[in-house]
Amino acid sequence: MHRKSENPDLDGELRSERTRLVNAVTPSGTIDYIYDFGDNWNHRIKIERVLPPLGMELPMCVGGANATPPEDCGSTGGYEDLVAVMADPSHPEHEELRTWIGGDWDPKAFDLVEVNSWLAEIKL
Repeated sequence: MHRKSENPDLDGELRSERTRLVNAVTPSGTIDYIYDFGDNWNHRIKIERVLPPLGMELPMCVGGANATPPEDCGSTGGYEDLVAVMADPSHPEHEELRTWIGGDWDPKAFDLVEVNSWLAEIKL
């Protein structure tokens, strides 16, 4: 993951975030990053507040919305096309994309347990 630096001395250059700790971001700050430089998925995470540790295993997701886009579906335009095709079983590409995805896919699905199982694999 790479993101533009918040440090004004770096003038917005991209740098690796592999060594940056999330707790180094100030409350009310933001994290901007680009996932998949080929497709340029731009993300902005807004830190609304920082809570004290509650004796839970971290990192942990407490909520969310929508499914993750399938890998290599294209940029936001490709994703929008995918959603439209998958919503229309009569579309000529529907069955081909359904096979590519690996079956039925609901773009509105969000699985909190699955997200937290992914997060549990992160070594802190």
